[in-house]
Amino acid sequence: MSAASVPPPVAAAEHPAPTAEHPAPATPLPAAGSFAVGSADASPSFPLSLPATREQLCALTAGDAVTLHGSIYTMRDAGHRRALEHLERQGELPFGLAGQALFYAGPTPSAAGRPFGAIGPTTASRMDFATPALLEAGITLMLGKGRRSPAVASACARTRSVYLVATGGAAAFLAGFVTAAEPVAWDDLGTEALCRLTLEGLPAFVAIDTQGNDLYAQAL
Repeated sequence: MSAASVPPPVAAAEHPAPTAEHPAPATPLPAAGSFAVGSADASPSFPLSLPATREQLCALTAGDAVTLHGSIYTMRDAGHRRALEHLERQGELPFGLAGQALFYAGPTPSAAGRPFGAIGPTTASRMDFATPALLEAGITLMLGKGRRSPAVASACARTRSVYLVATGGAAAFLAGFVTAAEPVAWDDLGTEALCRLTLEGLPAFVAIDTQGNDLYAQAL
């Protein structure tokens, strides 16, 4: 074939640099529940059924990624004070909370066909004043955000309990993993009322494991 008959190369499609008038297209966020375990979009996660057994919790290590499935109870500052008062008076946790998991969260009203419009983790250190006693009384798992006191880490080791963290600032996204909600008690506390939630695949990480290993202490 002569040089004159060789077809010219096909030019690649031009993609001009983004400008204020023509910004680059945004990458859409994945829908709640769309992360495939072990996919390129997320680290491999361990599905954890709630309420979890001590044996299941002992298999977890600080830093592990988990997805939560089953029942968990919302409880924040005011609820911890009431639970602690009941424990001191009666010698046991109220409302059958022994063996259950707590989510440090104050959800917003229902929206978009979901039980809550948004639900995100509260700073967990605010509950440190009551946590060791509640763990000794039977709470097995806590879900919040931020680091905990050494006393909480020690209590996790003594009771074979765990503290998990969820991503802050993503309350509307996390609400997509809540499939049902049922009020239990303390309606006068408003958003801090005690509620039982049903979760389906809510992503979290183990921050303190049953040996008292603290992910924050290791990282900082």
